[in-house]
This record gives sequence, structure tokens and C-alpha cells, in this order.
Amino acid sequence: MEISNKQFMRMFALALLVSTACAQADQDWSQQARELTQRYPLIDTHVDVPYRLNESWQDVTVATQTGDFDYPRAVAGGLDIPFMSIYTPGGLKSTARNYQLANQLIDGVEALVGRAPAKFMQVRSTRDVAVAMEKGLIGLAMGMENGSPINGDLENISHFARRGIRYITLAHSHSNDISDSSFDTARPNGGLSDFGREVVTEMNRVGVMVDVSHLSDEAIRDVLEVSAVPVIASHSSARKFTPGFERNLSDELILAIAENGGVVHINFGSAFIIPEANKLLNDFRVARDAYLEEHDFEPGGEEDAAYRAEFLQNVKFVYATTAQVADHVEHVIGLTGIEHVGIGSDYDGVGPTLPVGLKDVSQYPNLVAELLARGYGEEDIAKLLGGNLLRAWRAAEAFAESR
Repeated sequence: MEISNKQFMRMFALALLVSTACAQADQDWSQQARELTQRYPLIDTHVDVPYRLNESWQDVTVATQTGDFDYPRAVAGGLDIPFMSIYTPGGLKSTARNYQLANQLIDGVEALVGRAPAKFMQVRSTRDVAVAMEKGLIGLAMGMENGSPINGDLENISHFARRGIRYITLAHSHSNDISDSSFDTARPNGGLSDFGREVVTEMNRVGVMVDVSHLSDEAIRDVLEVSAVPVIASHSSARKFTPGFERNLSDELILAIAENGGVVHINFGSAFIIPEANKLLNDFRVARDAYLEEHDFEPGGEEDAAYRAEFLQNVKFVYATTAQVADHVEHVIGLTGIEHVGIGSDYDGVGPTLPVGLKDVSQYPNLVAELLARGYGEEDIAKLLGGNLLRAWRAAEAFAESR
């Protein structure tokens, strides 16, 4: 059938209209996403700024050329409450040194607030979250990544709570006197140690949330058995997409955390999201660990950072996409409902492995836009951004206040 010029023009106009409508729809998701990140508390449970600044200081109260976080980008992304990670490397040989480093990093967060009180405030409670939102300040909460700074003394949990720590990741890349690590082939505790069980009980008592990220499967099960309040995974993704990667959570554990009332916060690092990047991470870890052991270098030091940079420079890294991060969010929702998922990006912690479209703290709206396009509504987004974490945090506070 021949098409007249008039018919062709009508068809062209219709196609143009549809194309324009689609483009407007995409634009609308982006605009709505930005509005939602500004309207609701956006809480990222894992941002590694303190360790980054301790290694190489920069003034993050203004724009910086490197790193994933600074004040202008946080404002642009709608970030309200980043949990500053008080990270001590799992391989440090002295827990006393970990204790010293943890306090030093907390000092750094307090100094940051002191330098820019018109931009930042320290957040110690869910009530402080509301105050920060009302004042238009970015509230710096703190979580301690690695329980080794407890240094075998339960009183140190109260010490760190007084300093503002509101969750503790019980172990990091190496098993310690509290818990076995998912990254460590040595599992001396068979899960939580007896001391680790006491640690969880004491954290419940003083209102510090228990973070199960980095723990072995057995240790997570033990935590869920002991904890009287909801736990969190501050920066873990779904193992379904990275088979065999114990650092991510199995469906069984995601369901168990949900049954406990807890929240799984999705890590953005590409190696946590897609198997191709995960394989590269595993290859890197094996080679890096052998290199550090051969030269007696400690994890987290300058030599470690230099080795990582050289390794990534010499491989063709495969980056995840924002859509693939959304797949992890949707997977948790599909298992548990919307009430048990949140954001734990690991910005400034996973190095140059962040997904396309989620390269720094200015880009949270891209993930929100992707979820809006998939049909999630405003109430769902509000829970993901921070509502779910606030619920778990309030439960920890309420339990401590009742003791």
C-alpha cells in the first residue's frame, strides 16, 4: 500500500508526539526524583569520608576535585544524614591501635562539624535527624566499621556510644575476637564468639545498632538469635546476583533480617552488584593479600592503596549500571516487602568501582528515578531513602531507654 505525503506527515507527527511524550516522561521521573530526595530524609548508612580524609585531608565543606563526597555534591543529591564510617582496617595487628584510630577518626568528624556549623551538625539520635532537617543542615551520624576498637572491654561500647557511634559492624575483612568475617577463611569463632554475644547484648542495652555487614553467615545467624532489637546490614547487596560471594546476603539471611525487623542497605560498588566486577574483585583480593603478606604491609596503608590503583589501571573493569543497583533493591523488596531495604552506598570506600550514574553523592536521584520508572510510589521511596532505617533506629533507642 502506498502512503501519501499527508499520511506520512501524520504518522511522522504521531511518532514525534510519542517520542516527545516519552522524553517528557523520562524528564518527569528525574524531576520527581530530585523533589523526593529533597522532601524526605535521605540517609546513607555507609560513607567512608573520615578514613579518606585521614589518609589525605581535603576540605569537604567546599567542592573537592576527588573523592565521592563533599558538601555541594551532598546538597545536590539531597543527602541529609550520611553515616560517617569510623573504619579501622581488619588486618591491624593491635586492637589497641584500632581503638586509637577510631577515636582519631571521630575527632575528625567533630572537627568537620566545628569548622562548618552552618553546613553540618552531629547527629546522635533520631530526634537529631528531625532537627537537622528543620535547620537545613547535613547531619553527620557515625557508625563504626569493625568491632576491634572495643579492645576486649565491654565498657568501650559505652565509650563509643557517648562519642556518637550509633552502629557497630562487628568485624571487617578479618575475623576478630567478636565475630568471624565473610572475607576470612579462618573462622575461629564458628560465628559469634562468646564475647561477641556479650557485645551484641551490651549494644542493645546502650542503644547502638548491630551491623551484620562483613560477617560470616554463621555469625549473622548468631546475631539474629541474640539481638533483642532490629539489626541492620549497613552496606550489603543480594548474593543472588553474585553467587558464592558471602560478603553479600543470601535470600535466607535477607528474610531472617526482615523477620527480625531489620533493614538491608544496598551497597553500590560494582563488585557487589554484577558477577563480572565481582570476579575482578576476588582476583584483586587474592593478589593484594599475597602482596601485603609477602612485604609485611598492613591493609589500609599507602602500599595497599597504591597496589589497588595499579591493579585497576591494568585491568578492564566492568561497571554496573544504576538499573542493576535497582535490581538489588527490587530483589529485597520482592522477598520482604518495602519495609526492609535502604541505601548504604559505600561512597569513598569502594574506590573507582562505582556504577554508571551513581558515581558520587550528587547522583542518588538517578536511582530514585529508576525506581519511579518501575512503578514505585512516593511512600515506597520515602521508606527506602530513610524511613526504614529510622524505624530500626527508633527501636534500638526505645529498647535502651527501657533498660
